[in-house]
Amino acid sequence: MWPEMNALVTNPTWIFLVMLLIILLAPIVLRRLRVPHIIGLILAGLLVGPNGLHVLDRDGSIVLFGQVGIYYIMFLAGLEMDMGSFRRHGRQGALFGGLTFAIPLLFGFAIGRWVLDLSTASSLLLSSLLSSHTLVTYPIVGRYGLGKHPSVVHAIVATAIASFGALLLLAIVVQGVRGGGSGWYWVRFAAGIAVYIVGVAYVFPKVGRWFLRRNEDAVTQFVFVLVLVFVSAFLASQVGLEGLLGAFLAGLVLNRIIPRGGPLMVRLEFVGNAIFVPYFLIGVGMIIDMHVLFGSTRTLWLAAVIITAAVVSKWLAAVVMQRLTGGRLEDRRMMFGLTNSHAAGALAIVMIATAPDVQLMDSQVLNATVLLILVSCIISSFETGRAARRLAMQTTETERNRGSYHGKCLTAYAYPQTVDTLTQLSIMIRNPHIADSLMGLAISMDDDPDAALRISGQHNLERARQIAAAADVKMSTMSRVSSNVASAIVHTMREVDAGEVILGLHEMADGQLAGKLGVVTQSILATTHREVLLVRLQMPPGTVRRIVVAVPPQAEYEVGFYKWLEHLCRIGEQTGQFMRFHTCGDTGYYIKEYLKQAHPSVRHEVRVEKGFGAMLIGLKDEVNADHLLVIISSRAGFISFTPAFNTLPSVLARNFSHTNIILLYPDQYGDPQETHSIFAPNGQSVTQRQLLFEEWLEKLRN
Repeated sequence: MWPEMNALVTNPTWIFLVMLLIILLAPIVLRRLRVPHIIGLILAGLLVGPNGLHVLDRDGSIVLFGQVGIYYIMFLAGLEMDMGSFRRHGRQGALFGGLTFAIPLLFGFAIGRWVLDLSTASSLLLSSLLSSHTLVTYPIVGRYGLGKHPSVVHAIVATAIASFGALLLLAIVVQGVRGGGSGWYWVRFAAGIAVYIVGVAYVFPKVGRWFLRRNEDAVTQFVFVLVLVFVSAFLASQVGLEGLLGAFLAGLVLNRIIPRGGPLMVRLEFVGNAIFVPYFLIGVGMIIDMHVLFGSTRTLWLAAVIITAAVVSKWLAAVVMQRLTGGRLEDRRMMFGLTNSHAAGALAIVMIATAPDVQLMDSQVLNATVLLILVSCIISSFETGRAARRLAMQTTETERNRGSYHGKCLTAYAYPQTVDTLTQLSIMIRNPHIADSLMGLAISMDDDPDAALRISGQHNLERARQIAAAADVKMSTMSRVSSNVASAIVHTMREVDAGEVILGLHEMADGQLAGKLGVVTQSILATTHREVLLVRLQMPPGTVRRIVVAVPPQAEYEVGFYKWLEHLCRIGEQTGQFMRFHTCGDTGYYIKEYLKQAHPSVRHEVRVEKGFGAMLIGLKDEVNADHLLVIISSRAGFISFTPAFNTLPSVLARNFSHTNIILLYPDQYGDPQETHSIFAPNGQSVTQRQLLFEEWLEKLRN
């Protein structure tokens, strides 16, 4: 038989080459046959493995990389989960978790006791095997950008609950068979889990922020995150849980310090999807032994019963969930597709159940379980792919794809130490639906004798391009020579149709705020009425702990109100941080309504203050060094301008030199635009021209 022969390829170099060729070619070939790439990798593993053509052995390297792969799948599932969606859909996710755990549990026990004639302990282990599932098809969801969709969130939460319940049941049964299971043991078991979860949730974010703020090297950050993932997995195994649950928990707690769409997130996804996850899928295929199809009839009978029970019970759980929540057919298919695949959890359970010191299952059940893995992964891949395509078409809005605000996001670089933070901020606020949305600009003086500024500017632009490329974002760059920096920036904005410009906030040589706006900044504000962001970031924007926004009265009447609000919401969504808006008058109502309708996942609070000046004084004690303070300012002569803006730079220098600051001047130019009536408290729309006229009449009366 094939397993008794030596593998055709044993040289490490050739082994790795064969694996790379499989990862490269299998999806390409099977895509033409409309077979999901996940199934292609599993079938390729079956073909080249010890139970197929025996080109490769399932050696230690494949086992190791495969273990990393399943950890990676669970880690990315936690990392990509939108925490706002988790809070909104967590209860329904817990309900689905209970259904997708309990229904297969009952099916498994009933079939084990009264169909397969197994013992009570063996039937419980079979129930545990059917209740667990693995997010094998989650990469399909990621490719369609559906990580925030309610049905996906339900499935992810359900995975954590079902996996935890199945592995807990496994521990209870095995401990009982081995003669343990005293009351003191279970007390220590529960206490260990509680201490582990609380410890990871409290320590990892603090350590992560501290490390990422002090180390900007891409490789160092990537390795550090992997260390945290495997530390969490190791600690989970030490308290009696499965390591994949530890990887999932690591993804959840690191969620808010690794911005979605940022360079670090892109690197994590790229490496996982390119190497580790395919290794895991190929390794699963190598386990499958097709010879069982020609073996004993009992094995075929076991496989048929177990596969039928697993698929029907998971499908029934998705149907019940759909009926209870009023979901659509695509929601049911998505939940079923994500929760039907059995892989790592099922393998772990059946391996433990067949161990010499347990022996609650035999090799025939093991072979049947391997067939379950193959069939369930095939069904899940087709169902998830079909549901993902339909949901992606339904959730794509043409107007939103086109973007509410056209034009590039222009970033002007002056100093090397600000390139990283300014570029990361521009990646966050850019419109992701507009191609080629980033532009970097460096300006040198035409009287620079040795061209030092020009060379430094080119280095800054190259660094900015690298950062953007690491986030899979294209950045165009331009280097200009001019005798007037402000004029060069404004002319560039007009040439490239830039919707906003990001500049560094004026600082002194010692890094402290200057207490006044620089000449260049004042000139830019005077000559362009498009959005200007003056930025001073002392840490990467993805590592801030809270975003505090100070909004002047009547800001909702400015042309650029919803534009800057959209930009801040994008920062809030990608960082996952809590946003607190300090407003005056009715402005808070408009902010609440916009976030409710356009960005419901953003965690936020709106506070109404008595006046803008008093608001700034009160913020002095609220804003810490690891917060981001955003102040919405205004140019003189416009509706939201208040006398407090005259002394704003000096107030910032005196009271907020310790923190991160964005001083934002919104769009305040163009044809008057109506405030959307859906946001108006009285259902009426108000134009800017009408408000200016009323303000003029009020001055005449006074």
